[in-house]
Amino acid sequence: MSLTNAKTYGGIGAILSLLSGFVPRAWSLVMLLGLVLLLFAVKEIADEIEREDIFRDYLVGVILRFGALIVIILAFFLAMGFAVLKGAPFKGMEEGFEGMRMLIAPILVGALLAWILFVIGTYYTRKSYEKISSEVQVDTFKTVGFLYFVGGILVIALGIGLLVLLIGKILEIVAYFSLPESIKKEEVSEKTGG
Repeated sequence: MSLTNAKTYGGIGAILSLLSGFVPRAWSLVMLLGLVLLLFAVKEIADEIEREDIFRDYLVGVILRFGALIVIILAFFLAMGFAVLKGAPFKGMEEGFEGMRMLIAPILVGALLAWILFVIGTYYTRKSYEKISSEVQVDTFKTVGFLYFVGGILVIALGIGLLVLLIGKILEIVAYFSLPESIKKEEVSEKTGG
């Protein structure tokens, strides 16, 4: 059972998603392309080892992390909407604390909800990578899943969490390029009980 395509898709997808932060103007396109390649890689692995739960967990993780991004963007626009409706850009800070509360409250609530979604999303990514690790015998996947989950929890303390996520992203590249070219059908049958 060949994992060559998964190795290529995953390695390139992980590189693109890492580099997306360094590509001005086209970062979202590069990140989206990297994400699609990672989805293809995980799907390819799940199909080869006949474990759909691996892809399902990864997909749930991606959807939840994307949901976190949407929530924080909506919270920001909601806060700006309140500010405009209250005339904050024109009145300045005449209202003092009340004006600030109307601006900051939606952002804080949105950030908390986004953080919760992000942590749950990284938990599902961790589950998927732990299953991949046990099936293909590449322990780096387990480490990547752990770093994503811990980084997701610590992202609330921006510097630490982002650093842990960055290390996880770099190791994700290593994990995909460490995949074996193929896995024997008997190994998969023994593990799945078939």
